[in-house]
Amino acid sequence: MDLRELGYFVAVFEERSVSAAARRSFVSQPSVSTALSNLEHELGTKLFARHRKGVTPTAAAERLYPMALRMADDAKTLRSLFRKPEPKTPLVLGLMASLDIPRTLDLVAPLARDAELEVKLVSAEEPCDARIVSRSLRKKNETFVPLWRERYVVALPAGHPLAAKSRLRASELAGERVVHRCNCELGPRFTKGGRRPKVVAVAASEEWAVALVSAGIGIAFLPEGVVRTNDRIVVRPLADVVASREVGVAYDASTTLAPALERLLRARRLSA
Repeated sequence: MDLRELGYFVAVFEERSVSAAARRSFVSQPSVSTALSNLEHELGTKLFARHRKGVTPTAAAERLYPMALRMADDAKTLRSLFRKPEPKTPLVLGLMASLDIPRTLDLVAPLARDAELEVKLVSAEEPCDARIVSRSLRKKNETFVPLWRERYVVALPAGHPLAAKSRLRASELAGERVVHRCNCELGPRFTKGGRRPKVVAVAASEEWAVALVSAGIGIAFLPEGVVRTNDRIVVRPLADVVASREVGVAYDASTTLAPALERLLRARRLSA
């Protein structure tokens, strides 16, 4: 029995039309009609009643349909067992240390689910196809595609005297004990005009910075998207310092962006 003829039969059964089945199978209508005739001759029974609006399956076709589906699925399984898998396209993404995790996952997860891609995540300092970084970290030879903008906030221990205020001024932070982030882009903004908070710890990550603030070691200046508050920490905006950062995808300007990433960024722009 010809598996191709069975495939045409399944298409006609589901479409209830020879012409629609032909379009679905990307073949001519006579090819489908011939395949059905051959199948009916081989089985010795009529499979469809033809009329002006299409076809109606007979009782024989109703019995054959589930068996034809199983045979088609078994054939696909056999082919997949012995066919060499298509090589996946590698895509290496560099991530800077301080990122809004939910937003980053919204970008990375669809790429990781793409069966044609082999996604690898590395540090933004390692060789990669594209980097998710703040604009301030863009290299001179890179093109930058913006993704989102987020403001900086002050993270304070819940019992800190300034926690009672809804907004803070930079002058109020002078002399405060500060947990400094080793990859902080904001530091220079608080060393101007004599404002020099006292650095009591240097955190290698946002998680450590938040933990140290929660423990009462000091305060920290953090991008709003990386702070996960709890009952031991509060977050307050700055009233007199306009501080924000733009995060996006940076890639070598002499190359083209990976097609899968380009499609995803285009879809995000259209849905924005």
